[in-house]
Amino acid sequence: MRKGILSLTAAAATLALGLTACGGDSGQTGTTATSSASATQPAKAGKIGVILPDSKSSARWETADRKYLEEAFKAAGVQYDIQNAQNDKTAFQTIADQMITNGATVLMIVNLDSGSGKAVIEKAKSQGVATIDYDRLTLGGGAAYYVSFDNTKVGTLQGEGLSKCLADKKADKPIVAYLNGSPTDNNATLFKNGYDGVLKPKFDAGEYVKGPDQAVPDWDNTQAGTIFEQMLTQQPKIAGVLAANDGLGNAAITVLKKQNLNGKVPVTGQDATVQGLQNILAGDQCMTVYKAVKKEADAGAKLAVALAKGDKPAASASVKDPETSQDVPSELLEPQAITFDNVKDVVADGYVTKEELCTADFAKKCTEAGIQ
Repeated sequence: MRKGILSLTAAAATLALGLTACGGDSGQTGTTATSSASATQPAKAGKIGVILPDSKSSARWETADRKYLEEAFKAAGVQYDIQNAQNDKTAFQTIADQMITNGATVLMIVNLDSGSGKAVIEKAKSQGVATIDYDRLTLGGGAAYYVSFDNTKVGTLQGEGLSKCLADKKADKPIVAYLNGSPTDNNATLFKNGYDGVLKPKFDAGEYVKGPDQAVPDWDNTQAGTIFEQMLTQQPKIAGVLAANDGLGNAAITVLKKQNLNGKVPVTGQDATVQGLQNILAGDQCMTVYKAVKKEADAGAKLAVALAKGDKPAASASVKDPETSQDVPSELLEPQAITFDNVKDVVADGYVTKEELCTADFAKKCTEAGIQ
């Protein structure tokens, strides 16, 4: 998953030169990656614009979401434009404006925060553009649809995974530290709700000891390393780390390695990145959460294509916006806990390849893990 936010004039000028119209040629300019395609389509079908958040907080946005969305749009024969705001709120707004100007009739966004996301959604709606929140709910935004995973369940799996790893190590009243996701990301709140639901009763019962608990601004992995280093200095006996995604988990593992504590202190993650899976194979990370991004992208693309054709598709669920108390029609997918025993499932699903994962340093571990 999910899981930072970054001058403005220069960034906006670069984007204005580099952005392409929906269905135009693909290209890459400045900090904004762009891809688009067009095909013969029914007269009713409009253009679809997609704004991804960044490529730093998680590799998934460029390696998985972009790829699967492109495949789905090409298969549907619709015009589309996928761009990446690279963690810049001004760029995010500029991209949205350009997409609307260039004729997008559907806008699907992964917000950088709810404030800037809401402004984009409101502008789109005022222009008659249908809106979809992808992966992250924009609080107060009022998007027509929301497509994501059950993010509270993601956190629950993380809490359960850490508990199992601590039990396997026969930890006695372990001190557990939290490296939470960005405070501007509603998903990070849901993740924490999930793992708090598992771990807080253990803190209250005295089974575990609540350690340092801090959010990492913008899901920034460098900041996460600094934060965790400070945590470990203040509390050297940390025995477990609930890290909200693989990037934050790797930042903690890097610090633990300096103290020869890697593999001794269980660390969680999320997103089933190559790095996270390799850390699991090495024994340095106890688990991650796999979110089958292809299913999420296919669900988002299906909604977007229907809206582009003028339809109003039914959603299978709804999520209440805590700011407006409005129910947002939603498609929510099931996450999966991944440990050493089932890393092979992620490879079998095609999310990562054996070639990417099983490099020379990990070839033996891949064989042990049954990766074919």
